[in-house]
Amino acid sequence: MGSGQDKMAPPRGVAADMAQENSAFSPGPEEPPGGLPRTLAARPEPREPPERPPRRGRQRYVEKDGKCNVQQGNVRETYRYLTDIFTTLVDLQWRLSLLFFVLAYALTWLFFGAIWWLIAYGRGDLEHLEDTTWTPCVNNLNGFVAAFLFSIETETTIGYGHRVITDQCPEGIALLLLQAILGSMVNAFMVGCMFVKISQPNKRAATLVFSSHAVVSLRDGRLCLMFRVGDLRSSHIVEASIRAKLIRSRQTLEGEFIPLHQTDLSVGFDTGDDRLFLVSPLVISHEIDASSPFWEASRRALERDDFEIVVILEGMVEATGMTCQARSSYLVDEVLWGHRFMSVLSLEDGFYEVDYASFHETFEVPTPSCSARELAEAAARLDAHLYWSIPSRLDEKVEEEGAGEGPGWGNEGDKEKNGRLPPPESESKV
Repeated sequence: MGSGQDKMAPPRGVAADMAQENSAFSPGPEEPPGGLPRTLAARPEPREPPERPPRRGRQRYVEKDGKCNVQQGNVRETYRYLTDIFTTLVDLQWRLSLLFFVLAYALTWLFFGAIWWLIAYGRGDLEHLEDTTWTPCVNNLNGFVAAFLFSIETETTIGYGHRVITDQCPEGIALLLLQAILGSMVNAFMVGCMFVKISQPNKRAATLVFSSHAVVSLRDGRLCLMFRVGDLRSSHIVEASIRAKLIRSRQTLEGEFIPLHQTDLSVGFDTGDDRLFLVSPLVISHEIDASSPFWEASRRALERDDFEIVVILEGMVEATGMTCQARSSYLVDEVLWGHRFMSVLSLEDGFYEVDYASFHETFEVPTPSCSARELAEAAARLDAHLYWSIPSRLDEKVEEEGAGEGPGWGNEGDKEKNGRLPPPESESKV
């Protein structure tokens, strides 16, 4: 015995038979004969997405390029950003990061250069520049510019040799040690920030592509919501996984309004189909069953609805081992009912070739306009009708044998042979 969900799901061929008789199905091209791949058979002509009536524009929650369209406002506890200054610097825009990088070094050099000049001024080294018997703190330091250059030489460990510290200046020795330590810390911090910013894995997400539209059509007799993902690079994403979320505002039974409520769309978590081997483009399918939020959504209801589907692809970059995440979204106008994706994979001489020119193309297929629930109920009624209208072969055989015997029931041997007892005497008289 199958589960209740399997009972409600239409059997194979039922939806296809209904497509020929039910006007609710939209016509489409037939499948290529012999089960050949579409790239090896006659390819259907791709069609432009059907025009839909104008509707109120919806603000995207996630842009097509994966950028989240949310801004943080009225954040009064701004000190929290300083507690994680490294992440704050990495998240800055490039022009601000470069400005901070230059200022970090320039201000450090100026700060320590000013201290070197103050030491020379306080010791009186600037007043004994021509005195050969005077031992200054730093030889050949005759002004602020010379102190600034000595600060750069000290922090960057250049050491030209013209300006050097003497052993008669303990405060200069202490300052030299302090600048060497702090300079190393500044170098490590700033170089680390720039390295992390350059090697951010979100740049790898730029070569992970999503189809421009999602489609709804039949797959194995069940309505499915599908979209396509692909990887443009030859280096693959390791441990890739896919998720999908439905973003739609809702109101609870108590009257509470929840804006942008998030609902998970199953893309194979229970069966492991959400874990991808993304070598060639894959079509990700969400089966519209009783647990799906689109279970009662027909074509017209879907077009009148207001929602956004956010898809998230995660995995590790094979070259660096860093975790990468790519995102995209589909609005109601970007969900095509009764379409299927054009095949992009073809077999060449010794290898498979992916044609990304057809990555976003779709074509129409016969698809019911009713909801998945109505389709399952129609299939269940059809199964019940077939079960009760077609008698079994055993019943037909028994009825034929009974009709051949006439009104009598024969002798005892016939009774045993037929395996049936004669009706009671009262019933036979009647």
